[in-house]
Amino acid sequence: MSDEAVLDPDLPICDPHHHLYVWPGIGELGLPETYLLPEFLAEIASGGHNIESTVYLEATAFYRKDGPEELRTLGETEFATGVAAMSASGLFGATRVCEGIVGRVELIRGDAIGAVLEKHVAVGGDRFKGIRDAGPWDDNMDVPRGHTAPPKGLYEASAFRAGFAHLSRLGLSFDAWQYHPQLPQVIDLADAFPDTQIVLDHVGGVLGIGPYAGKADAVFAEWSKNIRKLAERPNVSVKLGGMGQPLGPFDHHTHNPKPNSEVLAAAWRPYVETCIDAFGVKRAMFESNFPVDGVACNYRALWNAMKRIAAGASADEKADLFRNTARTFYRLS
Repeated sequence: MSDEAVLDPDLPICDPHHHLYVWPGIGELGLPETYLLPEFLAEIASGGHNIESTVYLEATAFYRKDGPEELRTLGETEFATGVAAMSASGLFGATRVCEGIVGRVELIRGDAIGAVLEKHVAVGGDRFKGIRDAGPWDDNMDVPRGHTAPPKGLYEASAFRAGFAHLSRLGLSFDAWQYHPQLPQVIDLADAFPDTQIVLDHVGGVLGIGPYAGKADAVFAEWSKNIRKLAERPNVSVKLGGMGQPLGPFDHHTHNPKPNSEVLAAAWRPYVETCIDAFGVKRAMFESNFPVDGVACNYRALWNAMKRIAAGASADEKADLFRNTARTFYRLS
């Protein structure tokens, strides 16, 4: 538990981005190898913030071991749906964990993936809200590829877009996760599918490692230019977070002890404020990205940092940034 006081502890929060998994070997990256409902609830309790509800994001967790390859990701939707049912019972506290679920299918399978998406909707019911098919890729091998090992130019591929075309038909949204040099691909994707709601994860994946190390000013200039272009697309929203990952221009994951919320807020503020200025509070939502961002900070400090950044906002603006925008985007009742 952090020894800093909880700021604005009654402010209602919908955390629109967290993961649950059992992932042997990920401990080498400083992450817990088991992170399930009990661990997340302990995080929430120790954090002391008013987390009313959450949205689960795919983490390649609990895929089916057997059966057709294209159906194996259904296991994760089944798992998250079970967690949501446990949480909705009220037996595990007031927070409605996994009230919304974002799963994964391989959209690169093309038009045929429509039938698979229908199965995810059938399994997840009203809780199943969308798909994330991650695309992080860089020419330089010092920059890690995404957790699903995407090919170069995933979001531009014709087969991917044939699969993507089914999302609006089924009332599903899309979480875009890629690195900042790939933002033009998201812009083009949003233009090609104006009827599909897209949310940009982790402020667009700002890089600060490999060939981007020591170039924070140039990276910020390129990133902010494309963020503002992307924000011109009315079907795109943005998640404010994900900056604790050891990918960007921050070294908080190397600090011992972990930095407090003042340090985090000072570092993250330019990126968050740029996004809010471009998208507005109706299309911007704070996220935790836990446990991944836990390598840089604890849950209390993370939300305190977000509250420090938003300190100058009105009560209505805070309500949007911390709760309402997420609930609207993910169609939470």
